[in-house]
Amino acid sequence: MPPKRPNSAISSAGSKGKGKGHPEDIFPMVLTSATQELFGCRADEDVTGENPYKLLKKDDIIQDTKTRAAVSDFSPVKQTVLDYPEDEILLVFDRDFTYGQSFYLVLTPEAKDRILNPETPEVFLNEVNKTPEPKQWISLGSEQEIDEESIKETREKLWYKFSRVRRKFGVPVCFSDRNTADAKDGHLECASYQDSRFSIKQMQRDCGMQAVPRLRSSSAQTQWRFLRNIFTQYMPRELSEDEKENILQSESLRNFCKAVTPRVMQALQQEEIMNVFFDDWKALGTGVEGGDWSGKVSEGLMLYQAFTVQKYTKDKKISSIKWHPTIYGVIAVAVVEKKEERLNETLVVRPSLILFYSFSDPTNPQLLLECPDDILAFEFCPSDSNIIVGGCVNGQVVLWDISAHVAHLQGTQPSGKKLSVNTDTFDLDDNKENKTPVVRYCAVSALESSHKAPITDVHWLPQTFEVTRTGLAVENKYNISVQVVTCSPDCSLMFWDIRVPKLLSHSASDRKQNVDQKQQMSPYSVPDTFKHLDRTWKPLLRVSLPKIDTSGEYAPLKFSLEHYTCTGNTEAPEHDDSLKVIPDYSQLRVPSAKTLTPLEDVNTKLYIGTEDGEIVYTDWKLEKDDSGRLHSAKPLHCFNIHHCLVNTVQRSPFFKDIILTGPSPTGSWNFAIWKEGIMKGPIILSPSSEQMFTVGCWSLSRPAVFFIGKEDGSIEVWNLLEKTSEPAQVHAHVTNTKITCIIPWIGSSKQHFLAVSDDLGMVRVFEIPRTLYIPSRSEHLSMRKYFELEEDRLVDFLKRDEAWAKQRKEAEELKKKMELDNQAKTPEENDGENRKEYNDHVTLEESILKGMGLLPATANTQDT
Repeated sequence: MPPKRPNSAISSAGSKGKGKGHPEDIFPMVLTSATQELFGCRADEDVTGENPYKLLKKDDIIQDTKTRAAVSDFSPVKQTVLDYPEDEILLVFDRDFTYGQSFYLVLTPEAKDRILNPETPEVFLNEVNKTPEPKQWISLGSEQEIDEESIKETREKLWYKFSRVRRKFGVPVCFSDRNTADAKDGHLECASYQDSRFSIKQMQRDCGMQAVPRLRSSSAQTQWRFLRNIFTQYMPRELSEDEKENILQSESLRNFCKAVTPRVMQALQQEEIMNVFFDDWKALGTGVEGGDWSGKVSEGLMLYQAFTVQKYTKDKKISSIKWHPTIYGVIAVAVVEKKEERLNETLVVRPSLILFYSFSDPTNPQLLLECPDDILAFEFCPSDSNIIVGGCVNGQVVLWDISAHVAHLQGTQPSGKKLSVNTDTFDLDDNKENKTPVVRYCAVSALESSHKAPITDVHWLPQTFEVTRTGLAVENKYNISVQVVTCSPDCSLMFWDIRVPKLLSHSASDRKQNVDQKQQMSPYSVPDTFKHLDRTWKPLLRVSLPKIDTSGEYAPLKFSLEHYTCTGNTEAPEHDDSLKVIPDYSQLRVPSAKTLTPLEDVNTKLYIGTEDGEIVYTDWKLEKDDSGRLHSAKPLHCFNIHHCLVNTVQRSPFFKDIILTGPSPTGSWNFAIWKEGIMKGPIILSPSSEQMFTVGCWSLSRPAVFFIGKEDGSIEVWNLLEKTSEPAQVHAHVTNTKITCIIPWIGSSKQHFLAVSDDLGMVRVFEIPRTLYIPSRSEHLSMRKYFELEEDRLVDFLKRDEAWAKQRKEAEELKKKMELDNQAKTPEENDGENRKEYNDHVTLEESILKGMGLLPATANTQDT
């Protein structure tokens, strides 16, 4: 049976030109006399050359194929007849055997209409091909432009003369490879140099390349003054049999063996009895029950797992990494193009992705998040780990919903079973068995309302409160995180709300229709979770950062806000049941600010690190000016402490008022620890390092420990209870390039991990030793006292510095006053004062000499 033919016609069935081929919408066939009699299409009787068309009933043909089966003349086109959409099929009598048979069956309704209703070609009268005649040239100034753009020789040509000895003319020449260092004056080098008179920016260069055989030279041990074609073979020098026998029978060898044998036997016995390399101190245990543990055992970070996939990370670096909040061993990684790769971008479009790695399969990513552009920062929602927000390089904010792939990430997805939603895959190897699921973003903010520069940091607001359009902190009735804060070097912070705004509230019929279509997916298999925000999402609040003393604004890179915890919520029992189930985000509405209760105890101030190295302390609440218009307040304080890009601003997980800040790899390479409320500077400032710091983070289990990543690929572990001027441990050469991100994670009570990413797109997961994650006894209290002591030290130093400045100022004023007094006195008065001071000095000198018995007795009788 022939395959089904497509419904597209290649040529007209009514064409009369003979040829071996035939159009695809007809089928030439031979009809026996019995078939012609049965269907009433006898040649030259029922159908003739003048009337060759016959319409056959589709049901008659089907019945004939059922009755006569393979004997039927229509059996080759049985399937085509069954698929024919109309009730009558056209049969054409081909009297001239145009297509090789006496009949042909029309297979498509289009061809049927074309044959029964042929189009008559239009005839154009008086159509004569005329040769175009040249017109007269009219000058419009183009010849002047051509003349200006043409290249003309302006410099005088240089003349060179090359000569050769006459006897060498016509001599055969043999070319061979030769090293330029073999002969003196074997080559002349015209090296390029920088001409200070002018500078030309090279945009394009044409250069020729030629493949030549590689020339290698090798030598062994010595350099020959005269080159000769010889070689040297080395052979070992061995003792003869007689010499060996004499040494074995010598008395000195026997004495040596007798002296050494007892000591060797004793060492072997001790090794069999006990392990001499066993560390008894380490075997005592480092648990909490072991008492006060200060981490004296030197244990380092141990490599647990490494993740990299060249298909997705080639020529890219890692900008941000996050552990999955609820699934064990899953880590998300955002990869971005390197700066030099962005400058040398070609027409090849490389997708922007967030990769999900898992301990269960380190060689392949488990999930891919499709991004509209490279992601510099992203964050899991603290209320629902399936919701992810990210900030793009182009300034847009993106939302994903991975709830359909939770089973796949947990490793419980049955093999061979396909997901019902979001089955798009990123197939580069054409391997249908190992496709990685790709999740398309649910919503992206409107480009015109987004940041004008790359988003460098993003955080969810805690579920305990939300903010209004004026920046006022109010209660959160839903008790879930519904707002996001982003920052960008465009000198602004933006607050975003993921709920449906009041202006977009639907009518009752629209809501009912949305509920009916809730389970349906969009054409791109994207969940409808945030369909109400896609490409229309605008910020709820925009906070600018004007400079305190001068004009302009601060350019933020990182920020940290305090996580407010509500302790006096009397309505908690009513919402206990609702907390167990996360409501549908598409059904949430932004409530009116008038119906919400303001929270006075929420800290609306935050620390911000800028691209100029400043640490800014500001309030996000808007203020009213004299005209009643709302505007962003000026920051409370600004400290220029790092003099470079700030890449780390992180609060301690144990002390909400302690903040760690660190610079980027430029400027003075140190980190600082701040205490909120102390407005005079950092309470701890590390000494400058020889290597550049790139990132830092606090430990999740020990208040005194934090980790610092550096430019040379090393990691410093600081323990403030042990040393404050240098790190407690230094793990060198963790990677060969600079470290971009560090983030810890607690897998279990006995397993803590530290994820480290580098500039080559690789993620390494280290297992933290027990000495670094088990806190010592009363470590929290000790660190609180230590921070208080550092605070007192800073206050005392500032007081002394203020007193010293006051003293210096008073001394300068006194000096100026004395200079003015000296200028106001007359020369006679100055001479009198000088003479009096001299006489007083002489009198004092004489009294001292008399007391020492050194003044002669005649000195008392001299006349004055």
